[in-house]
Amino acid sequence: MEITSEALVLACSAMGAGIAMIAGAGPGIGQGIAAGHAAAAVGRQPEAKGDVMQMMILGQAIAETSAIYGFVVAIILLFINPFIGQL
Repeated sequence: MEITSEALVLACSAMGAGIAMIAGAGPGIGQGIAAGHAAAAVGRQPEAKGDVMQMMILGQAIAETSAIYGFVVAIILLFINPFIGQL
């Protein structure tokens, strides 16, 4: 049984999409840690809640972009698959 070049490209694209989705693990962990520290900071200084929340949300939005980029790459590899046209 011989593997066709199209099957190889599809298999590698699926593996690449899976690896790209690993990019969501880091921001998820980081955002959880940031939210925990923000809750602790508000517990220590309730009057600084607005400033703490503003900085936490800004930081989480910036961290989330890497996960979104990974998701976009995975979607492109699975559904658009630009490498099939190269065969």
